[in-house]
Amino acid sequence: MLVLLGLVALLPAHPARADNPIIQTVYTADPAPLVHNGRVYLYTGHDEDGSTWFTMKEWRVWSSADMVNWTDHGSPLSLTTFSWAKSDAWAGQTIYRNGQFYWYVPTTNRATGRMAIGVAVSDSPTGPFRDALGRPLIENGEIDPTVFIDDDGQAYLYWGNPRLWYVKLNADMTSYSGSATQIPLTTAGFGTRTGDANRPTLFEEGPWVYKRNGLYYLVFAAKCCSEFIAYSTAPGPTGPWTYRGTIMPTQGGSFTNHAGIVDYQGGSYFFYHNGALPGGGGFTRSVAVEKFTYGSGGTIPTINMTASGAPQVGTLNPYVRQEAETIAWESGVETEPSSEGGMNVGWIENGDSIKVKGVAFGAGARTFAARVASASSGGRLELRLDGVNGPSAGTCTVPGTGGWQTWTTVSCPVSGATGTRDLYLKFTGGSGYLFNMNWWQFG
Repeated sequence: MLVLLGLVALLPAHPARADNPIIQTVYTADPAPLVHNGRVYLYTGHDEDGSTWFTMKEWRVWSSADMVNWTDHGSPLSLTTFSWAKSDAWAGQTIYRNGQFYWYVPTTNRATGRMAIGVAVSDSPTGPFRDALGRPLIENGEIDPTVFIDDDGQAYLYWGNPRLWYVKLNADMTSYSGSATQIPLTTAGFGTRTGDANRPTLFEEGPWVYKRNGLYYLVFAAKCCSEFIAYSTAPGPTGPWTYRGTIMPTQGGSFTNHAGIVDYQGGSYFFYHNGALPGGGGFTRSVAVEKFTYGSGGTIPTINMTASGAPQVGTLNPYVRQEAETIAWESGVETEPSSEGGMNVGWIENGDSIKVKGVAFGAGARTFAARVASASSGGRLELRLDGVNGPSAGTCTVPGTGGWQTWTTVSCPVSGATGTRDLYLKFTGGSGYLFNMNWWQFG
């Protein structure tokens, strides 16, 4: 369990106000954002607790409408999804086409012992995903696929470490035309590395390709180790590439980094990972995000890691059902699959809390309801405003229900919850685990 007392590598003056890293319940890495139907979906890897290598068994999905409150959708894709996969659920990316979501991931092929790229497909951005082919899509021992669909409908899959490759995907997104083409790694295209005769350019791994205002971008993890994030641009999807410089310098407590960039609601966002959570490091990483503005001619500015993260887009509506696993910042809790579908928050102990940022109460809330379960004697759910020990807006008593997945709904009166405030769900009670929570809603 990650019991969060604040950031380690990026310690803010007020830990409760920090919003980076954006996920605190588990270690996450290799962010791949996708904007779909007014939400940002974030596809990540999952570093196992206490890892001393890139020990990764599954991929995870999160989503947000406001860039600060992130909903946990669990793990809809894992090594077991691919009957041919042995290990290494490493960095992938998801793209939407033809009413379906295609998730390209690298993993070790059991039959060959080499890294191969598989593709999984789903009708939903949150899965579940299934193996589209029953075999690797492509295999040459290299990793880190990124996928891009050009304006003319042609899709490209890029990947590579130590080299850089692409194929032209067919419209079905699960096959390709021709053979893999190696992109020339020139110093003009990818910068100059010194001290390694085998790697004359800065390109290391983790390519991220996209197009904006007619310019093609190739963002990548540069040099090793520790890595920084750099980028190149080109007039076309296959080059020729021109090195444009550093985006995010080496920093952050992890010797790797991995970037994803999207535009959302009029802003531009840079996702990355670091080692900023307690116990964090190069094999226990965490995803974070920064907002940025492109310069003239489409240049990307230097972006530094912060503990504050991106500003909120809009507000959160408390008068519709909100999943308990929608979190801006948490202390002590974890998530798990719920018997009622989706995920629930669990492993709640006395003093744990969840922060939900920018909640628009308007003229004022009068009631609060939550879906809860407890195999113990329950506890109390305190509603606090603007801080974990801030003004109380109400307290709900949670009884024992006879099981951790035996659900009931509790409610309590609310006062003082007006305007737009940060909401803290503070959990109190006796010793041991108190209760689980599936969702909440104000009236």
